[in-house]
Amino acid sequence: MKIALLGYGKMGQTIEKIALERGHEIVIKTNEEEGYDINQADVAIDFSVPKAAFFNIAKCLKLGVPVISGTTGWLDNYEHAIKLCKENNGAFIYASNFSLGVNIFFELNKHLAKMMSQLKQYHVSIEEIHHTEKLDAPSGTAITLAEGIISQHDEYNKWLLNQNKKQTIPITAKRIANVPGTHSIEYKSNTDTINITHTAHTREGFALGAVVAAEWILGKTGVFSMKDVLNIG
Repeated sequence: MKIALLGYGKMGQTIEKIALERGHEIVIKTNEEEGYDINQADVAIDFSVPKAAFFNIAKCLKLGVPVISGTTGWLDNYEHAIKLCKENNGAFIYASNFSLGVNIFFELNKHLAKMMSQLKQYHVSIEEIHHTEKLDAPSGTAITLAEGIISQHDEYNKWLLNQNKKQTIPITAKRIANVPGTHSIEYKSNTDTINITHTAHTREGFALGAVVAAEWILGKTGVFSMKDVLNIG
């Protein structure tokens, strides 16, 4: 499989390592929006920056190259990307987090939220910790977790960053050097606390998930998620 890496920072370099180990070829690796021929690739993996992500995704979809995107912070254009995918009979996966373990954690989070929705004495909060190079806050993963809770729990209707208001899920975002990513959900009452946490030890878990998704999407058309890739939920 010939892969284009759109975004060649630390994450892109880790994806390259995993892809080569799995027998794939990297034909493009770039941090630029222009100057590359995407038609060289069988599939593109975008881990760029928020301002470049939609440009990269749109270019791939218009030219018929399946694209996997793990860039967060660009989702104002997500519906436009879906429209382009359908108009061009393309193939697209966006995930706020490609880690196989995190995608299991997403499902666990929703299942717990459904159970806790009957227990109004518990109040939920989310904390996420990432490396200091992460540009957006809260993380896309934390937002996905919050949205998962909201979908299962009628007590909450939105999330807020570093604020605690009625019917909202407060998200605390911390930036600490050399932390790949930690996400914790806490349900707290006057009598006890329930926590679930996912802790990434390296970037390789995210990279492996992205390469697995790229392998899976070849030959398919449509808009997919990691739930489709992993056949969970």
